[in-house]
Amino acid sequence: MKPEFYPLQFEPILKERIWGGEKLKTLLNKPITSKITGESWELSTVEGDVSVVANGDFKGKSLMELINETPNEILGTKVYERFGKQFPLLFKYLDAREDLSIQVHPNDKLAKERHNSFGKTEMWYVMQADADARIIVGFKENSSKEEYLKHLEDNTLVSILDDVKAKSGDVFFLETGTVHAIGAGLVVAEIQQTSDITYRLYDFDRVDAQGNKRELHVDLALDAINYNKVDTQKKYTSEINSSNTVVDCPYFTTNFVPLDGKIETVKSGETFTVYMCIEGSFEIEYNGLKQIYKQGDTVLVPAAINAFVLSGKASILEIYIS
Repeated sequence: MKPEFYPLQFEPILKERIWGGEKLKTLLNKPITSKITGESWELSTVEGDVSVVANGDFKGKSLMELINETPNEILGTKVYERFGKQFPLLFKYLDAREDLSIQVHPNDKLAKERHNSFGKTEMWYVMQADADARIIVGFKENSSKEEYLKHLEDNTLVSILDDVKAKSGDVFFLETGTVHAIGAGLVVAEIQQTSDITYRLYDFDRVDAQGNKRELHVDLALDAINYNKVDTQKKYTSEINSSNTVVDCPYFTTNFVPLDGKIETVKSGETFTVYMCIEGSFEIEYNGLKQIYKQGDTVLVPAAINAFVLSGKASILEIYIS
């Protein structure tokens, strides 16, 4: 007999980072105790960091246990067929009190060969931005391996990278190979392939509490970098009570949903759906039960749930695999 499925929330996996701060607590109500918390992993099956259910009958079970026991019901028929018993995405909130390192992620081919991992295509939704906050994303003009190495050696890498002012509501889509860094003063929601592979190129000569610099991965990055100028910022519509497409790529589809009232939702059973509450609060009504979600909450609706109602006043990201 199959268990009764319901919308799932998970315990946040909190990560201290040299560049982190306290906004995940003050803004998103995460249970942090450190002044340098940089990340809250909301939904993860990365080895060593597997999410655990926080609500309902499955409380205390890991996401991997649920997938292993009922893959079609959790992942969806199409996702299971494509990825097997793997959860292909990783969901996070990040608080950058300082600039993150300048980094790049490998594509699927390189990541598989070197790390037996997925690549790391990702997107950022800017939830909060201090005045003059910005991100580094790609090169200002088409570059080359030789030009990049010269500027890296001369400590002038930042001068050839594109610097974009960021504000609340902005979305940036980063294909693998895009050199990037989240700038100080930003809180972002991040959706990415399940991967923790990052090649760090430059870290502003920072040192940790013990006076050590963080490891760089200059050689590994050389073949991973896209040296051409890229357009990463995504424009999208904001039609009320509709799913407005923001990113539609082979790895995930993300819609922006400005909810003001009620949306009756019907799904096919082919994919799970994840909702990240960016602002306000909303309810999911399913099978006669209602659960409320607020800013900073993330909820996984298993694929077995094919009809439910969203209601409230909120800005929501809706993510699934097409």
